[in-house]
Amino acid sequence: MNLPNPSTIPVYVSEGELTDKLRLAMRRVFLWMTVGLLLTAGVAFVVVNTPILPLVANPVVFFGAVIVEFGLVIFLSARITRMAPATAVGLFFIYAALNGLTLSLIFALYTASSIVMTFVATASLFGAMTIVGYTTQRDLTKLGGFLLMALIGLIIGSVINMFFASSALYWILTYAGIAIFIGLTAYNTQRVKTMTLAALQQGDTQLEQRVGIVGALSLYLDFVNLFLLLLRLAGRRR
Repeated sequence: MNLPNPSTIPVYVSEGELTDKLRLAMRRVFLWMTVGLLLTAGVAFVVVNTPILPLVANPVVFFGAVIVEFGLVIFLSARITRMAPATAVGLFFIYAALNGLTLSLIFALYTASSIVMTFVATASLFGAMTIVGYTTQRDLTKLGGFLLMALIGLIIGSVINMFFASSALYWILTYAGIAIFIGLTAYNTQRVKTMTLAALQQGDTQLEQRVGIVGALSLYLDFVNLFLLLLRLAGRRR
């Protein structure tokens, strides 16, 4: 006779207690995301203001870091269910640090004031959309599917424009990208909330932490991409 996995057995939790646990878990998600962003910004700042920048500009170093970043995202997403939460958090922070290394080249092109102003604008817009995603009663699953397909189209369009260098397509992709990541912020917030709530109802602490780490990574990517697109739109070059 096979016994059910304890992690899949629903655990009775009062509605008030569940709400408090959900709020605490989501606060942890945004804390991880914020630490990741601060780490990225810190690494980028150090690289831009030290002799390390020419080394990072070396194509071998830059594209090597980009490849490692993609590998970390894929590895973390694929192995998260079998990974200790502490290990997953560590890999997320390694990814954030590497992202700061590669983004330092972009930061070197823009004035510090425009970077700060764009960050504030991004944080305000991002915060508003996370509130929408967290509080809305509408199911954003269908919207998320559409946005993910649009994101694939955005990536393909960006690759194509690397060869054609069309100014019109460049700006179309910029505005489209901003709209896509605004929507993805709300969608991912709701998705993380729903998955976290399910884990809490099951009483599975490990699952709740793993969902939180993947959620922090998703929201981190939404924030960074939205920031870069807004910087492209409104940033002032040095």
